[in-house]
Amino acid sequence: MAKDEKDTQKGSFPSEDQVKDKNTAAQIHAHVKAGRPSDGKKAPETVEDKVLDETKADLDELWQGDTVAALQKENKELKDKVAQLEDKYLRAEAEMRNMGNRQKKEIAGMLKYDGQKLAKSILPVADNLERALAADVTPDGIKQLHKGVEMTHEHLIHSLEENHITEIPAAGKKFDPTMHQAVSTVPADKDHPADTVVQVLQKGYMLQDRVIRPAMVVVAQ
Repeated sequence: MAKDEKDTQKGSFPSEDQVKDKNTAAQIHAHVKAGRPSDGKKAPETVEDKVLDETKADLDELWQGDTVAALQKENKELKDKVAQLEDKYLRAEAEMRNMGNRQKKEIAGMLKYDGQKLAKSILPVADNLERALAADVTPDGIKQLHKGVEMTHEHLIHSLEENHITEIPAAGKKFDPTMHQAVSTVPADKDHPADTVVQVLQKGYMLQDRVIRPAMVVVAQ
């Protein structure tokens, strides 16, 4: 068999440029089919045949106008969705930043004016003390002064309690180093067992559950 006949039967493998052109690919495909036996018998399919068949199928599908249009539409929809998500993200980020700034201002204001409630409740105490100091120092005036100071003290204790400042129990209690400060000791007896607070020299106070000043006490040993 002549060389050109063998080439016709086998078919030549298409170049890359030929595959890119639809008409050329179709012509090559037809040319290879024409070189196959026409006696009803199928010639063995070669690698070149498979590549040509797959290439033609891929090119036909790719060049379908509907497919390209659908891909373009899907691409546009995805771009629009990305733009929307980016806009939502930027808005949410700005809102979070504004919320953080507002919280910082509120916390700063709370810390700055934290003692405002206590100050307002203690101001009447200062007023009462000024009135007591302005009273005449006479026998009757001394009685009134004592009564006024007593009322002022009650008002002060009430103001402290309203602000969660309470006195630490000490007299007759078991010595607690977390709330009591031992200034001195005395011998223990039947009325005052060991490690018992015998006398309170200065009262201690707590704010909520925190000791702000321990009680200065005398302890039995």
